[in-house]
Amino acid sequence: MNKNKIIYILVGLLLILGVFGVFYKRFDLTQEKRYTLSDATVKTLESVKKPITIEVYLDGDFPASFKQLQNETKFILEEFRKINPKIDYKFRDPIAEKIPMDTLQAMGMQPSMLPDIKDGKITNIVLYPYAAITYDNYGFSIPLIIQQAGIDSNEQLNKSIENLEYNFASNIKAITEETKKNIGFLVNQDELGRQEFTSFIDMALENYNIGPIIPENKTELSLADVPKLKQMDAIVVAKPRKAFTTNEKIILDQYIMNGGKSLWMLDAVNAEMDTLFRSKNIMAFPVDINLTDMMFSYGVRVNPGLVKDMKQSAIIRLKTGEIAGNPQFTNLMWPYFPLGISQNQNAITKNINPVKFEFPTSIDTLSRKNVKFNVLFESSDRTITKTVPNYVALSEMIKMDSLGIMEQASTPKIFAVSLEGKFQSAYATRSEKNAYPDFKTQSQNNKMIVIADGDGAKNQTVKGQAMPLGFDYLTQQRYGNEQFLRNALDYLLDDSNLMALRNRNLEMRLLDKQRIDGERQNWQWINLLLPLGILGLLGGLFFWLRKKQFS
Repeated sequence: MNKNKIIYILVGLLLILGVFGVFYKRFDLTQEKRYTLSDATVKTLESVKKPITIEVYLDGDFPASFKQLQNETKFILEEFRKINPKIDYKFRDPIAEKIPMDTLQAMGMQPSMLPDIKDGKITNIVLYPYAAITYDNYGFSIPLIIQQAGIDSNEQLNKSIENLEYNFASNIKAITEETKKNIGFLVNQDELGRQEFTSFIDMALENYNIGPIIPENKTELSLADVPKLKQMDAIVVAKPRKAFTTNEKIILDQYIMNGGKSLWMLDAVNAEMDTLFRSKNIMAFPVDINLTDMMFSYGVRVNPGLVKDMKQSAIIRLKTGEIAGNPQFTNLMWPYFPLGISQNQNAITKNINPVKFEFPTSIDTLSRKNVKFNVLFESSDRTITKTVPNYVALSEMIKMDSLGIMEQASTPKIFAVSLEGKFQSAYATRSEKNAYPDFKTQSQNNKMIVIADGDGAKNQTVKGQAMPLGFDYLTQQRYGNEQFLRNALDYLLDDSNLMALRNRNLEMRLLDKQRIDGERQNWQWINLLLPLGILGLLGGLFFWLRKKQFS
């Protein structure tokens, strides 16, 4: 047997084995590597030790755009199953199976009404774009479509497809982790009260253990609280209104130097909307919680000056008149409630609704060696800063385009920033460090987030019941505060780098619907006649060659 025959036989055997699935190899030639799972995802899937079932309620007769979401979901889950056979999935059609709406809503699934225009007729398609994950007798549902205002349906579906890998991988990690990470929140500095902080705690409890940090001596943090702090992977400081003592700052500083993550939501100015509604005019004044020097050493400074955004602001509902005894209400823009709109590709802020800030101030970032800063939110190019103490009045809405007393036009101001790197201790060169055993002057790679607004994590309360975080009961607006803070916690506590998947960009190559409608008949005739023409041409050529050869 010669050498060429051996090669042909081997190639034939390889092809046969490949056809029957004995071995499998795929090459991803796309520029964005859309068909390649990240290392973080693979590591998460490989860690699954028990069977996990994913039921996707996205089966049925959908338009092409939802078919694409369905196909992309099938592809992702099929790749998951190849990595770990313990992960199984199936698609279900809740409409065809006649699953009661109450059952679906009890699982956290809300119906979506999709208008379908076909041949001049409009019909509504009801679907439930959710997936239910079950693991070890525990389960929950996750939405497959992101909730983001201000974008059209095609862009929304595109962003949802981009988010599929992170959405599934992060939730699989959350449900399969044997030990959840711990988050502590301070309660000794007159922070947000229990009712105001309920929704944040409920949100954090979905993926983490969370509890209060109460000083052992009932007065201030001390060395006796260090063991408790060491059990916390992250701490949350939400709107402290009582100044920190030097001893407390050393405790917190060393918590950070030893690797503890931190989320700071700080008010540098005292101004409350409830008081303003009652009196129509309040005096806003600076608040010193004695953290300036500590934050300065890490590279940030929270300024005591109110920021007014004349371009992108939330609305408030005010009584503007009365007709026959019936009060008349109007929704008006309130420049002291600026909206945080993501302007960059940051994993924390990407694909979320605008975040509502209430009487925020600004943050300055200071150059620090080995520390990287990322601006999360900032005001628009039509920003005004107001020095305090100063008056704030509801009547300022009437003259939004004019400058008031002690106000000046300004460049965009930072509302929230993330810091990552090696932080320098605020007490590295001070004598107070001698009172702390095993004092560290610098941290290893660490993370923190600073927000110049203490109300970002505050929920509204209606008749004693806490509203969802970011929901405004009067205007019925839903802001992105919950998703922002959820992403912030995930960023701080993400050891596997899954958050990087939120920055994934996939280019959707969709057909032009206008061209399809305008050129439909032309392409139908081309598809009908072109194959017949090619067959006729080949037949004529074959006949001519045959006649020439045998004539």
